[in-house]
Order: sequence, then C-alpha cells, then structure tokens
Amino acid sequence: MTKLCVNVDHVATLRQARLTDYPDPVTAAHLAELGGADGIVVHLREDRRHIQERDLELLRKTVKTQLNLEMALTEEMIGIALKYKPDMVTLVPEKRQELTTEGGLDVLSNRDRIREGVEKLREGGIPVSIFIDPHEEQIEAAKDVGADIVEIHTGRYSDARDPKEREEEFERIKKASFFAKDIGLVVSAGHGLNYTNVKPIAALRIYHELNIGHSIVSMAVFMGIEKAVREMRRLINEAILMGG
Repeated sequence: MTKLCVNVDHVATLRQARLTDYPDPVTAAHLAELGGADGIVVHLREDRRHIQERDLELLRKTVKTQLNLEMALTEEMIGIALKYKPDMVTLVPEKRQELTTEGGLDVLSNRDRIREGVEKLREGGIPVSIFIDPHEEQIEAAKDVGADIVEIHTGRYSDARDPKEREEEFERIKKASFFAKDIGLVVSAGHGLNYTNVKPIAALRIYHELNIGHSIVSMAVFMGIEKAVREMRRLINEAILMGG
C-alpha cells in the first residue's frame, strides 16, 4: 500500500507570518498521524522561512511514524541531518527567491558533489532520496550517485490547466517512474498533488510514498487536519483498489 506522508511546512509558514508560537507544526504532525499519515515531511530551508531547527528537534523526538527531512545539499544541512538523524533525507534544489521548490535536483550537472553528500549521509545511517524531474537521464544519475529512493516531481502535472498538457505530463511521470523501478530504485512522488489530481497518480500502484502538504494544510482550514488527512488517505486507497 502506498504511504501518505504529510508535509507540515505550511503550518509553520502561518506561524512565521506573525512570528508567534502558534500554530505549531509539531502538533500538526501529531494530528496528521492520528488522521492516518504514514510519515511526516519537513523542509528546513537555509533562510528558515518556515520550519525552524527547534521544530526538527522536537519532531525527531515525537514523530511515531517516519520523519523525512527535505534539505539543500550544503555542509550546514548535512551537519544538521547527522545531528538529528531523521529516518530519511530528501535532497532538493533550493533558491531563496522561489515560493516553493520549482523543479527537481539537477544530478547530471552536479554528480560528484551530490555523490559526496549522499555518501556522508549514508555513512551516518540515513537513507537518501533525491527529488527529481521525470527524466530518465536524471534518474540514472541519481542511482549512480548512490540514492536509495527517487521522488518524482509531479509539479508540472499538478499545475497543468490544459487537459492535453496534463495528460502529456502524466505519461512522462508514468514512464519515468516505471523506468526508476526497473533499474532498482524505490520510487515516490510529490509536489502539487491535491484532492482532485491525486487519484491518477496513486492508481499507477508503483509509489512507495506520496508526499503531500499544501493541499492538506489548506483543507485543514475548513475541516481540521485529522479529517483532511483521512480524506486524502481515502482517495489514495480508492484509486489503488479501483485502478483510478
């Protein structure tokens, strides 16, 4: 069964908007687990725009499922990961001016540097995933540098408004995902998935995890985080069992 891992960054975004101590992403993570989340995801950015190091420290102590730390490949972040020992790390590209992660990590152009970082993390006992665009060359490069997992970037599929473009992006994701599995990688997916577009992705029945954050946190404004997670879990299960 595909895992649903919930990203609680945007709970911290709301907190940081007023620099208060609420809403608490640690509490949100607990409620998400009660709602059926199989894991919690946080992105500790270099500019600390939402999740803070203190959040990571508390989450490492309280998350009962799986804690996935998204991070840029910097010496600072490698040191933080080795200090707190999340259950896994996902390497992502990061630009300070972006609203959200805009694409996959370019492994082809940074192969040696990424290999070195992956080796440090794996030597510290931390499995490594790489967030990657659905391109076979990048997937091969991710395997070459030692990644355990690839997370296929679904953002362009999720953002597509034209049905033809959406279908083209879906086919690109599908092809890349099965290619990654065929060469021996564990395959996950995420970015931009929501309550209306998740079922075709889940129905592929290939993903170890789907990582979803913004849409769940947004729905939680109306129904609470436990119910929002349960509804997403229901849609994923339904797509898997019924084939979409």
